Amino acid sequence: MITPKIHQNLLEAVDLALKQIFFDGYFADKVIQRVLKSNKKWGAQDRRFIAETTYDIVRNWRFYNEISGSYLTEKPESTPVIIAIHLYTRFKSDHPYVRKFLPAINIGEKITGLRQIRAIRESVPDWLDEFGLAELHNNWEDELSALNKQAEVIIRTNTLKTDRQELQRRLFEENIDTIPCLQNEVGLQLVNRVNLFTSKTFKSGLFEVQDISSQEVAIFTNPQPGERIIDACAGGGGKSLHLACLMQNKGKIIGMDTESRKLEELQDRAKRDGISIIETRAIDSQKVVKRLAGSADKVLLDVPCSGSGVIRRNPDAKWKLSLEKIANLKQIQRQILGSYWQMVKPGGTMVYSTCSLFPSENREQIDWFLQEKPEFELIEDRSFSPFRNNSDGFYMAKLIRKN
Repeated sequence: MITPKIHQNLLEAVDLALKQIFFDGYFADKVIQRVLKSNKKWGAQDRRFIAETTYDIVRNWRFYNEISGSYLTEKPESTPVIIAIHLYTRFKSDHPYVRKFLPAINIGEKITGLRQIRAIRESVPDWLDEFGLAELHNNWEDELSALNKQAEVIIRTNTLKTDRQELQRRLFEENIDTIPCLQNEVGLQLVNRVNLFTSKTFKSGLFEVQDISSQEVAIFTNPQPGERIIDACAGGGGKSLHLACLMQNKGKIIGMDTESRKLEELQDRAKRDGISIIETRAIDSQKVVKRLAGSADKVLLDVPCSGSGVIRRNPDAKWKLSLEKIANLKQIQRQILGSYWQMVKPGGTMVYSTCSLFPSENREQIDWFLQEKPEFELIEDRSFSPFRNNSDGFYMAKLIRKN
């Protein structure tokens, strides 16, 4: 493999990013955004090197640490060694940075031995490896391997403004190559990674970045024009926007969340996408939910979860998770299920979804809910996984409230 032209300031940028992610606790995507904005002289290749190198190291953090003999994430001074190991293992590089920081490590022998240990090879904490094995049994190793690969960039056509063929043509005019996704009629996959958010097509609201399995949630909900739908955990609103497209911008969508700043983002995105049927409401007390009792044809609960299904997209998440955090999230899921169901009208539909691979956040939560609320009936549930579907991991369950 040919070693790219790597300047010292690029390596320093990666070093800074890693320190902020692992030792200051910031999220990787936000760190990368800040670092890339810090030097306007960097070209596209420089920016790509910084982003891809940082993400590759985050993805393989434990593996690289184990090679260096210092799996101690509390030591910021270890990052230059980790970067040097990355350069060596990825490019077989004799870069001066490698010679400076790897004078006495026999990389080849260490790699061979460490690759025999799953938690090290796939670079996850021991507790997560044990938890995943208990949850997914024989499928865990395959899913874990798929989670440790870079995700493709998928976009969803905004059908209120264009169709997929026209969007593909418009993107091509901006030197952005795509191929149609086979799973539906609106998805496109990027051939090469580029900054989509500066493109004219994005600024014109012709598409949203959204993985194919995430797109399936709105399709699974089966929204119809004229319906009243509540997206009760809307966040930044990707699924609300998709619901509106499927409804042909006819009816009413109430996007709700406990964080007002996320709803502000949803409003901005809806305006850009030409969507007028979305109303936002902050959940600042249970009164907000009670006022909407029995009012919705459909309620979507895309609940907070471990995010285990999107680790390939957010690799730093595996270092920020813990057993205690997962336990707290499962409690929150039950609280949401145990309260928000009341917004569904008799005969209406509730959809529960997560971006988790773990049954204890998925079907087991639905089984618990059905015991608590026998007036609901499970109609269908589906799941997607990185290994089986080459997509983000998602679970979705459709329940009907009996008349």
